[in-house]
Amino acid sequence: MRGRNLKIRLLIGVAIALFFVFKRCSQREENPYTHRMQTISMNANEEIAIGLQSAPQMTQQYGGLHPNNQYQALVDNVGNKLINNSIARETPYKYEFHLLADPNTINAFALPGGQVFITYALFSKLENEDQLAGVLGHEIGHVLGRHSAERIAESEYWQGLATAGSVGADMGGLVSGIGQNTLLTNGRDDELESDDLGVKFMIKAGYQPEEMIGVMEILKASAGPNRLPEFKSTHPDPDNRIEKIQEAIEKYKNL
Repeated sequence: MRGRNLKIRLLIGVAIALFFVFKRCSQREENPYTHRMQTISMNANEEIAIGLQSAPQMTQQYGGLHPNNQYQALVDNVGNKLINNSIARETPYKYEFHLLADPNTINAFALPGGQVFITYALFSKLENEDQLAGVLGHEIGHVLGRHSAERIAESEYWQGLATAGSVGADMGGLVSGIGQNTLLTNGRDDELESDDLGVKFMIKAGYQPEEMIGVMEILKASAGPNRLPEFKSTHPDPDNRIEKIQEAIEKYKNL
């Protein structure tokens, strides 16, 4: 009897796993802006809703918005200039740019649907408007590249397999962990794609794309001598990103 129950559980587990494999295949679609095939489980309105719902919490986590209206206006102006002069204006996303008050954490990030953030710690280290355009262009690239939506879909897939595994065997924890890691952070390919798009957006808006290399130098210096080697990090090494940025500059300047 026990053997029969185990066999039934295994069959159920296989059925659940197959369901999520077929579901994942059906969710493959071409990104209309990057022309890359992605696994996506939500539409643009759902991405926008997730971003708007998450924005207040993220703002609070970084000490709220910076009180200087002039700085915020600069961030808005640069961000909107990038949007209005690129393919980003053709997307359904609702882009909003937020200068966070955090004076210590050097960071910039984007939520799905168009919520873009930069901390004052990073903003204050930028040397000119072109470098600000490089940061914001990169983050717009994450939105347009639908990287968060892709990670969410991948997480759902792995969590589904974890459910199947826990029914059929005791392997759910491992697979679930893979899904969580996929959800939490952008991968190297996401970062490189966003760098590439950022260069393109800068050129279209009339900014000097070489200044994005200056941003990489700032990030490299802020990480210090103890930064993780590339193979231990989810982000490409700044030196490798600089090389790819230089290639993108040559590619888009000749268009």
